[in-house]
Formats: sequence, C-alpha cells, structure tokens
Amino acid sequence: MSDNLKKRALLLVNRHSRRGEDAVADAVKELQNLGFELLEESTAKPQQISKIICKHRNDVDLVIIGGGDGTLNAAAEGLVDTKLPLGILPMGTANDLARTLSIPSPLSEACQIIAAGNIQQIDLGCVNDKHFFNVASMGLSVDITRQLNKEVKQKWGVLAYSMVAMQVVRRSRPFKADIIINGEKISVSTAQIAVGNGRFYGGGMVVAEDATINDQRLDLYSLELDHWWQIMPILPAMWQGNHDQWQKVRSIQAQEIEIYTPKPRAISADGEIVTKTPAKFRLVPQAVSVFVPKIPLVPT
Repeated sequence: MSDNLKKRALLLVNRHSRRGEDAVADAVKELQNLGFELLEESTAKPQQISKIICKHRNDVDLVIIGGGDGTLNAAAEGLVDTKLPLGILPMGTANDLARTLSIPSPLSEACQIIAAGNIQQIDLGCVNDKHFFNVASMGLSVDITRQLNKEVKQKWGVLAYSMVAMQVVRRSRPFKADIIINGEKISVSTAQIAVGNGRFYGGGMVVAEDATINDQRLDLYSLELDHWWQIMPILPAMWQGNHDQWQKVRSIQAQEIEIYTPKPRAISADGEIVTKTPAKFRLVPQAVSVFVPKIPLVPT
C-alpha cells in the first residue's frame, strides 16, 4: 500500500461463510501485516450491514467485506450513502461480483489487491429502490434461490446452483408479464426474466456476451419457453452469454425498465429475494468505488 493511502478499514466478515473461520483469521492477519488498522464488526444480521457502514462513516477510510454476493448486496445501500471505497474478500459460494471484477479467490491475493489501492467506479442496478450488483430476476431464479439453503451450498459449493437448477427447471411453468421500455409495452410468456448490471451471476453464467459492470446499461433477457426441456440446448449459451442468438430468448438493453405481472411475483437480487412485481429497474452509473486489479474491466 502506498504511504499516502489511508489504512483505517471497517472489516465486515461473514464468519459462517463457506471458506470457514481459519480463512477469516488468515485474511485478518494478512491485512494487518499490510498495514491496515481494522475495525471489525459482525455480519450475523445482514439487514444491519448498511447501518453499520453508515455508523462508522467518519471512523474509517474504506470498507472491506468478506463474504459472498448476498453479503455484498446487503452492504450496497451503505456504500452508496457513504461513498466509502469497497475491498472484497471472496468468501461465498458463487462470488459472482468478485469474478466480474477479476478479484482472485485466494484471500491473500485479494488482500494484496486492496493494499495496491487501484480503484474503479462501477455501476449498480436498482429495482424498487433496492440496489444490486449482478442480476435481479424473477421466475426460475427465485425458485432456485428458495431451494439453495445454507446446507446445500456448504456441501456442494458452486455446483449446488446447477443441481438445484435442474430440479427447478423440470417443474417450471411459464408466466405472463408486460415489459415496458421507453413507453413501449412488450407482452411475453416466459419462464424467467433477468435484468443484469454486472457480467456474471448464478455461479458463473454470463448476463450478456459483452456485458461489463461499468458499461452504464442494463441487460435484460427473457426465456420464452413453451416446455421446460427447451432450455436444455440453451444452457451452454447462457454460460457464454450468447443466449440472445436463440429464438426462444428475448434480449433488450436499456437504462430503465418496468415489469408488470398479473399477480405479484417475487424478485431476487444477487441471490436474495428483495422485492416483488410490479418492478421498476434503473441503472445507477458509477455508484460505488471498488478496489480491483490493475487491468481493465472487459469481458473475458
């Protein structure tokens, strides 16, 4: 870390994350060795994370969060409010935001990136006033979220997403929705609508082939399937981000999107159920500053 960069850091660590207590202890030691003065708070109650960040806004110069995408999502409001820069220690199951930002999984390397002090401003998505980093969606993803309990993720790691997804897909039924963009209404029958801000979600799937987290746009796709098995040939494309080339997939880019459904449908954001339809999505450009490697944030 350069001598002129302040080192007081609020450390918020999910000590019940999949990486375990030993990994947390090693990361704390590494950060201290790198010269950080750490003020550690518990993340046992995710709903309190943003309040904790705001409480310490004048006590620290940066926030370091150890956990997964759900923990980071819980911190979004506090980061937007305080404008404190964010350091990420990937300690969750999927770590899709870390993947988007090219932050490596080894915590010692993640600590070194924070210490190097290279900061990048990134966009956020917002749905019904709830911010998200990666993706907010309805349909299949919500059912997957509901079944992805802590025990499944602890046992199977990122493979849990694929295992649960296959179970959910077989039981899925399409739902009707109206998508409104620039005053134009598009009526669809769909198994899933996803609105992405970042690049990766769901354990490594790609929102759109050319998506980045600082491209100042939202990427929507809608899986307009008649039968559950029609998703099978599309799945490989969803890992590459070129699913928009398939006939059953609608793809739209915008900065503001509205979605209405005949009955309220739950919406998950960064793997957590946060709101329901009717939904208003909007882009918040350059909303958060994050410590990243000294490489451009471009599709890989």
